[in-house]
Amino acid sequence: MNCQEILEKLSDYIDGELDPKLCQDLEKHMVDCHPCLIFVNTFKKTLTLYKFACCEPLPKEVHLRLHDYLKKKCQE
Repeated sequence: MNCQEILEKLSDYIDGELDPKLCQDLEKHMVDCHPCLIFVNTFKKTLTLYKFACCEPLPKEVHLRLHDYLKKKCQE
C-alpha cells in the first residue's frame, strides 16, 4: 500500500468498514511512513473535535473543498 492508497481508503478505515486485510496493510504502511501516520492521526482528531464542536452538518461544498485540499497536501 502506498500513500495515495491511504488517502483513497481513509474514510472506510476510519469508519471501520475497511476489509481486515486492507486494514492490516494500511496499518503496516503507517508503521513505515511517518507522514501518513501523522496525517491519519490528525484527521481522526479533527473528526473527533468536529463532532463535539459542531451541531450542524458540514455543507457539501465545504466538505468537498476540505477533501480536495487534504488530498493535494498529501500528494506534495
